[in-house]
Amino acid sequence: MQLYTTLEIKKLQQHEDLPYLIEIMDWVKNFLGRPHPNLGRPGAVCPFVPQSLKSDSIRFAVIHTKDLYPEQIEEIVGRYRDMFIEMEVKEQELAINKAFLLIFPDVHIEDVSQSIDSVQRKLKPLFVESGLMIGEFHQRNESLGLHNPNFRPLRSPIPLLAIRFMVEADLPFLVSPADPHLRIRYLEAYLKCFGHNFTDAIKFKNAHQALALAKEQLKQENLVH
Repeated sequence: MQLYTTLEIKKLQQHEDLPYLIEIMDWVKNFLGRPHPNLGRPGAVCPFVPQSLKSDSIRFAVIHTKDLYPEQIEEIVGRYRDMFIEMEVKEQELAINKAFLLIFPDVHIEDVSQSIDSVQRKLKPLFVESGLMIGEFHQRNESLGLHNPNFRPLRSPIPLLAIRFMVEADLPFLVSPADPHLRIRYLEAYLKCFGHNFTDAIKFKNAHQALALAKEQLKQENLVH
C-alpha cells in the first residue's frame, strides 16, 4: 500500500506504475488546479488543489484490481481510509489540503459503475461518519457542476477514488440522496463534525433544515407503510 507525493513521483525511475502516477498528477495540476471556462465561478476547479500542490499534501496510490471482487476492493479502500485518519499532517500542511488519490488503471471504462461507483456508494456512509469524503472520478461520471449543470468536474483520464476531510462546503453532496435514512445519517455526521465551529451560519441553518425535512419525510413514509 504505497503512497507517493508529487515530489516523490518526480524522483521515481523505471517504476511500473509511473505512467499512471504521472498522468493523474498532470491532470490534478492542469485540470483540478486551474480555472476552467465552463466552471461557472472564478478560481480553480477544486479550490483546495493549488495549496495542496504547493504544500505537497496530495498522495497518490495505484491499486491493481485484476481478479479482485468488489468486496476485496472495498476492503483495500477501507484500509486507505484508516491510513488517512492515522497519518499525521506534516508541519507545512493544513489538514484541509490533505488528500489521497487512489488510481485504478485495471478498471475498464465499461466496468466503472460496478468497480468504482458501487464501491464509493457502499463506503461513503462510513467515510462521512468519520468526517471524511470519498469521491468517484472517471470518464463517464455524470455528476453536475454546482455552478454550471453542463460542466462535469469529476471526469478523470483514469478511474480513481479521492479521499479527503469533509468541509462545510460539502453540504450539497450530503443532501442529495433520495433515501431519507441516508440523508439523515449524512446530515447528522455533518453537524457532528463541525459542531459549534461553523464559519458559515447559512450552511449551519440549511443543514438543520435539511435534517428536519429528511426526518419528516421518513415519518410520512412510515405512516404510509
